[in-house]
Amino acid sequence: MAVNAVPIRHFAIGSHETRFGPLEFSGGLSMTSPIDHFGAFSSFRFTSPGSDVMGVSDTGFWFFGSLTRDAEGRPSDFTDFSMQPMVDGDGNSTREKWTTDAEGIAVRGELATVSFERVQRIAEFEIERDAMGAAIRDLDYLVPREELRSNRGFETIAYAPPGGRLDGARVVVAERSIDEDGNCFAAILEGPMKGVFTVARSEGFDITDGAFLPDGDLLLLERRFTFASGVAMRIRRIDGATIAPGSVADGPVLFTAGMDHQIDNMEALDVWQRADGATMVSLMSDDNHSLLQRNLYLEFRLLGE
Repeated sequence: MAVNAVPIRHFAIGSHETRFGPLEFSGGLSMTSPIDHFGAFSSFRFTSPGSDVMGVSDTGFWFFGSLTRDAEGRPSDFTDFSMQPMVDGDGNSTREKWTTDAEGIAVRGELATVSFERVQRIAEFEIERDAMGAAIRDLDYLVPREELRSNRGFETIAYAPPGGRLDGARVVVAERSIDEDGNCFAAILEGPMKGVFTVARSEGFDITDGAFLPDGDLLLLERRFTFASGVAMRIRRIDGATIAPGSVADGPVLFTAGMDHQIDNMEALDVWQRADGATMVSLMSDDNHSLLQRNLYLEFRLLGE
């Protein structure tokens, strides 16, 4: 699949500033393709640090590709890019939003775990590029089904670091399925800390993706839209010590960006380690197949890590 990628050199529009809170902008891409199902990217993971990518779209597609870099190490293109529809147990693609609204992905080895909303579901898939099959099993997501809103379900699924408090468990967080105190439902799906918890919600931001840092803290990507101020995004660092059954997990906002920055409908986040040891944070947007929106890839270095 041909991808046309235009480099983004500056994150703040009209400014050469590179520092945004504890993050340093290192580059980005604005991507288009003549293929009509290109876009709607909702979550991704690097299967090799800063290079090979696997992800899902909320229109029921898998995508794969490789990020290339220029001489300074900045993102320059996506190559070897492909998309394929998700299939059911009979190998058929339904292409129905109701059943294939994939919102989050976690990858470990040859196994991909995907969260779906509308029809709430968390499922495991064997990874075979260009020949992805049906789910091999569904997982118990622990949160009572009646607490999950149809289009506000699990947007985040991420593996905790192995050997830490959560011992490599998968953790899920809902976009805006809230309890009576207004906090978002979440769960640790396995391991010694298995159970339901919540994540504090504030200032009208909804959770769209997340990934763990090596120290066990959880980075969450959040977005907000109002007619008065337009689209906004922020990244929050959830204290890993607050992720526990029955707890309300919370942590500081690292930075917030709005219409004066190169953002769109920011949906996807991953964390990876650069060859020099730097901790990198990568984001992608979902264009909703709209002519008014863009598919963006943005990359930052998390300073002090």
